[in-house]
Amino acid sequence: MVAGHCVTCSDEGLAGQVLRVAADEAVVRLESGCAAGDGELTVGMALVAAQPGDWVLVHAGEAIAVLPGPPADSWP
Repeated sequence: MVAGHCVTCSDEGLAGQVLRVAADEAVVRLESGCAAGDGELTVGMALVAAQPGDWVLVHAGEAIAVLPGPPADSWP
């Protein structure tokens, strides 16, 4: 990683809280608010087992890790 970006695609890994899970997808509210509209984004969940309320790391439209909690500098 260089300055928080993936060296292969320059996409950031962003923290988000899982709102809803359905099959292999989830609706996540991104911590950065960079998603269009209200900051909610549908992401793939094939790599993680997360439940509503969990925090995940999202990269390239896929949740890639479950985080232990919200980032220290997250929004309320």
